[in-house]
Amino acid sequence: MSDKRMPADFRADAATLRAWALAPVDTAHDLVRNLNGLYQTLGTLELGRYDVHEIAAAAPRLIHALFETRMLLKERLADWHAQGFLSREVQRGLRDAFRIMRYGSDMLGELAINHRRLPTDARTLRGFRGTDTNTLINPRFVTGADIPFQSGDVVLMRGRAHNSAAIARIGDIDSQYSHAGIVYVDPKGLHWMVEVLIEKGGVIMPLERALSEGLGRAIVFRHRDTALAQRAAYIAHEHVKQSLSRYGKPILYDFSMELDGYKRLYCSKLVRMAYLQASEGAASVPTFATRLDMKNRDFFERIGVTASETFAPGDLELEPGFDTVAEWQDYRVTAEMRLGDLVMDKLFEWMDAHDLRFKENFIIGLISRLGRFAAGLSGTAKSIVEEVVPTAPAHMPRKTIAAIVMLHKTAGPLVDELMQIERERIQVFGYALHPREVLEYLERRRQQLGNEIGYLTPAAR
Repeated sequence: MSDKRMPADFRADAATLRAWALAPVDTAHDLVRNLNGLYQTLGTLELGRYDVHEIAAAAPRLIHALFETRMLLKERLADWHAQGFLSREVQRGLRDAFRIMRYGSDMLGELAINHRRLPTDARTLRGFRGTDTNTLINPRFVTGADIPFQSGDVVLMRGRAHNSAAIARIGDIDSQYSHAGIVYVDPKGLHWMVEVLIEKGGVIMPLERALSEGLGRAIVFRHRDTALAQRAAYIAHEHVKQSLSRYGKPILYDFSMELDGYKRLYCSKLVRMAYLQASEGAASVPTFATRLDMKNRDFFERIGVTASETFAPGDLELEPGFDTVAEWQDYRVTAEMRLGDLVMDKLFEWMDAHDLRFKENFIIGLISRLGRFAAGLSGTAKSIVEEVVPTAPAHMPRKTIAAIVMLHKTAGPLVDELMQIERERIQVFGYALHPREVLEYLERRRQQLGNEIGYLTPAAR
């Protein structure tokens, strides 16, 4: 008789998570206790203890159970905020809970598709499509059809590049989203995505196209005030539309990540501007900003960040005035994104804990001094930049390009190592690496490498 646990056991564990999410809260301390209990319950679950074939068959129901628990937490967030419970410790606990439950859902989804991976030359699914429990809709918004996007909806997205993982992990939060755009529905009923991109600045594109641009993960948030959301979408659309007109001034990407000043914008700063203006200053997002208070500012200085706090896309997850409409992910790429997240967690941790800084070699030095388009840049250096930043804008600082290249080239080999280890694990045992195992492996690698990790090296004394 097998001693492996069965789906019923996993459902019992999921019920424990739900109980933590529904537990009474009279103080912020109670909320911290409940969130820690939820995190520890899920964090100690390991797929190796279960019959993975049985769990794979039951995965859709288990995925929905985890999603419903996330929605329970999100529904209670506004009340907790009104009661003054959302301290920094609670904010971190909520973010941790959302993240670990999403990872749990991803790993179940990967099991359900037998760990099928996206072929090298293939594209990910169009966002909010797919038949493998790809789209999870908040029961409040279920209609039986595709999600009916509305003006003012904010879509957070995540691509597959290491740079996307870095943006999602920047600052004092570990988010799983790296980009934000706002939906505008015009008078003819056509749906548009209004956004600010690093490589292009302010752009407007059909929503269908935006959701087909190689996404791995996305989530839709909707403001509870429909009229306000519509005004915000109109303001964002007109602002970017005017900048793209014949006599308009292009909107350049704001690498400073500052919250104030709207001459230059970054993706979530466009959302902030739109809702602030639409509400005449009453709806200021984010309510809970990301702090950029790393002791080691080397990376921030290289990429041009001057802010001490910013509006990271993931901050919207804690916004009391917004509801979660739906989440989506392509399970063929979630494992790669998860490993990328964990690598970035460790890289940023090591920068602070061990005072590691980027050290340029000859080719990176050329990129820093000459920039991508300089005639003196070697073919090798140009090809490296084009691989990592294929359409770098003219106003993108040369040091920023070099820093992004070094980050990409440092993270890439570690992710590749982990992908190979995970393939071997799956081939033998049928399930993926636990995030704890990944972090332990990375720490061993740092020690083996003597703190010389890719382009990261200890600061000169």
